[in-house]
Amino acid sequence: MSLSKNSVAVITGAASGIGRALAVRLAEEKIAGIAICDVNEQGLNETAEMVEKFGVPVSAHLVDTSKLEQIETLKTEVLAKHSRVTHLINNAGVGLFGTFEQISLEDFDWLMGINFWGVIYGCKVFLPVLREQDAAHIVNISSVFGLVAPPEQTAYCASKFAVRGFTESLRHELEDTNVRVSSVHPGGIKTNIARNSRIGKNTPEDNKDQGVKFFDSVAQTSPEKAAETILRGIKSENPRILIGKDAHAINYVSRLFPKKYLRMIEKIAGHRLDLRKKS
Repeated sequence: MSLSKNSVAVITGAASGIGRALAVRLAEEKIAGIAICDVNEQGLNETAEMVEKFGVPVSAHLVDTSKLEQIETLKTEVLAKHSRVTHLINNAGVGLFGTFEQISLEDFDWLMGINFWGVIYGCKVFLPVLREQDAAHIVNISSVFGLVAPPEQTAYCASKFAVRGFTESLRHELEDTNVRVSSVHPGGIKTNIARNSRIGKNTPEDNKDQGVKFFDSVAQTSPEKAAETILRGIKSENPRILIGKDAHAINYVSRLFPKKYLRMIEKIAGHRLDLRKKS
């Protein structure tokens, strides 16, 4: 098992949601140190205060994960503070409302920079450090939308399928090393990702309100429960961590009905996944 009292974890996107819950849950484990990063300074400081209550050394870093140079600086700062890194949790992610025709290439590039390149940069920069440890673990957050692809999520699905594929290939490459690798596929988690999502260049303004209401109606799992599931997955070295009953159901249906999974999922859910059409 890679997690121990000597572990030091780096968590991206830790100002809220799953990232914050993971930081707190790992603090409860009394590991040796936690480095958290985000672009939201206020939320980041709040998370740091929550971790500090458990007496675990914590460092907070303002980082845009889409910028390679900032990830490189993060590594330098984390090693100066904590001396090592044993766990890298690439959690930072954003959403985007609109069909492929409605979003711009700039919108697409922005999302991929954070959701995909942020994962690549984190792994590339920290992997040499992880390889130096007795035991280490990379945890990359994908999504159920890295398993299935509903309409109006072309950019998000592209990023999350890419994270899944990259993570699985990396896992096979590192199979005989000290580094374990896991991809995480959350279902509906009660976070602010929908509210904080960007709206596409040519997407109608009310699409976001409609999308947020839809997300709130299907999000059934708390960030704390998601963090607990991820922690169990880390401890058991589970290569694919599904979060929520909805994620398990979606995974099952998509594998059983690879050509018709969207319609099958809609029948089970009782509503359409295409927000342009009335339920």
